Amino acid sequence: MIQYTKAKLSDIQEMQNLVVDEVKKGVILFRSSDEMATNIRSYILAKNENKIVGFGALHFHAYNLGEIRSLIVSQDCRGMGIGKGMVNTLVQEGKSMNVKEIFTLTYQKSFFESIGFTEIPKESLPAHKIWADCVKCKHFPVCDEVALIKTI
Repeated sequence: MIQYTKAKLSDIQEMQNLVVDEVKKGVILFRSSDEMATNIRSYILAKNENKIVGFGALHFHAYNLGEIRSLIVSQDCRGMGIGKGMVNTLVQEGKSMNVKEIFTLTYQKSFFESIGFTEIPKESLPAHKIWADCVKCKHFPVCDEVALIKTI
């Protein structure tokens, strides 16, 4: 049974181990241990028998705008609804913080569309998102990710 819990500092190494292959492929942005520690309250975990099988984060950009980022499910657990469960958990957290919209920048367009997100132009993303995160990406400035948003 999958449990969704808040991440702890002691989870960082296991989280980084889970995401290493996707970081190498350039699918997910590398986050240092220090950066993850600074933002640990943003992360939720999907655990199966105390093993982390996925995680994601809800990052805030404005008083009414959040971002789902760093969403990953282990290769052997994909297709089991874990990603959807994490997104729903993060959306509920956003609602509890009175966020009105949540966006994501992703290669998984159809997944996010299946749970109510709609494609938007990347130019509509906050400029500080691009300069804080995107410049660290190995694909920058030629980005082929898709921006999507959901009103909550």
